[in-house]
Amino acid sequence: MKKLFFSAVLALTFGLMPVCAVASQPAALVDLTQAAETSVNSVVYIKVVSGGKMQTVVAQDHFGDIFDFFGFGFGGRGGQQRQVQTPKRQSAGSGVIISRDGYIVTNNHVVKDADQIEVKLNDNREFTGRIIGLDETTDLALIKVDAKDLPAITIGNSDDLKLGQWVLAVGNPFNLTSTVTAGIVSAKARTLGANGIESFIQTDAAINAGNSGGALVNERGELVGINAMLVSQTGNNTGYGFAIPTTIMNKVVADLKEFGVVQRALLGVSGTDVTNYIDSEREKGNEVDLGTVTGVYVNSVSEGSAAEEAGLQKGDVVTNIDGREVKKMAELQEALSQHRPGDKVGIKYVRNKSVKTANVTLRNAQGNTTVMEEVDIDDFGVQLVPLGAKEKSAYGLSYGLLVNNIRKGKLQSAGMTKGMIILVVNDQRMNSTEDWEEAVRMANKSSDRTLWIRAVTSSGRKASFVVDLNEK
Repeated sequence: MKKLFFSAVLALTFGLMPVCAVASQPAALVDLTQAAETSVNSVVYIKVVSGGKMQTVVAQDHFGDIFDFFGFGFGGRGGQQRQVQTPKRQSAGSGVIISRDGYIVTNNHVVKDADQIEVKLNDNREFTGRIIGLDETTDLALIKVDAKDLPAITIGNSDDLKLGQWVLAVGNPFNLTSTVTAGIVSAKARTLGANGIESFIQTDAAINAGNSGGALVNERGELVGINAMLVSQTGNNTGYGFAIPTTIMNKVVADLKEFGVVQRALLGVSGTDVTNYIDSEREKGNEVDLGTVTGVYVNSVSEGSAAEEAGLQKGDVVTNIDGREVKKMAELQEALSQHRPGDKVGIKYVRNKSVKTANVTLRNAQGNTTVMEEVDIDDFGVQLVPLGAKEKSAYGLSYGLLVNNIRKGKLQSAGMTKGMIILVVNDQRMNSTEDWEEAVRMANKSSDRTLWIRAVTSSGRKASFVVDLNEK
């Protein structure tokens, strides 16, 4: 008793607060062991091999260029076609098993240039992977291995994440397989200023090179995001990591499975966060009162878009879409990313401090609601072969693809016939059939999905053709 009294006197005399009698009980620690043990088996190591192929290149005759410069017209005739071996390059990343029959989600940047994909599971089983679909806009890719009864992860709802909630990043950083790091959700709907759809989950869980495509899981071991990148001054984890939320991933995966390409729904507005707009106006000395301090300020409305049909105008502020509150552009993008062209959604917006509503039918990049499908090379109905020495000599060409055979298909419908020589597709020279396949692949991912073809007929006449990949 005397000791307690003496302690109290000391505390009052020296300004100390007695803590032994009033200290609160420490909060229970979150147990992440089950989440780690479960999710680590669903995350795979992906090794990518690219290059190492024989490619046809044209070595230009510089003497011909000189003659052409002086007006003799010999330029381009002296090029020599050679076969060269490109060096092999290897890279690695991570992926997440999302179905027992072998579908795996990873990042587009992990596998986009792959010639070979090797997938290794946590139990050391190895498989060959093949690409089902790629989406550069969201940096997501879907690959598949031929296997059954794989340890698929449980997919959670990233919308349910709270700031400060514990998460685990599971992946293979620095080739250290099956690595788990822990952190909290630092922010949601984060943008980094790059092109594409961005509504990242930000976390301080350590993410390093090799974590790309790995899993971000909650304390129950449910997948809530696909790790995509880190922001660091050194290139290693000294900052924050960013993951693509499952709300976006689910839609991308469904589209890639069904169509081979993402069905992207557009509202048809360009804009910025209201806070950014207000700050920029204040820097100019202008006071702004929009009637709200959150939402997406509309800078412009695209002609013929869903937004124009709904009556949206420059200066409006979109605050809600499809019953979902929108506080900034990233949230609007995330909401739209879960829809397909043709979907009808409700919109709330503020104009002149008054709340208005509208119902709109979302459209694709072409301004309609048509479903886009990946183009199969066979749909072109054409057999192409690189020019031989005979054709090069006859036409004075150093590159091109000969239409060796043609049947009913997209090129025949466009007016092409057997014997023509394809020189350029969308500003890319055609030296090999790989060039043709690459040009088609890039056009299929573009907004207008069009092939602009420059060719030479069998009589030597120059010709141009347009192939719309949206047409059946």
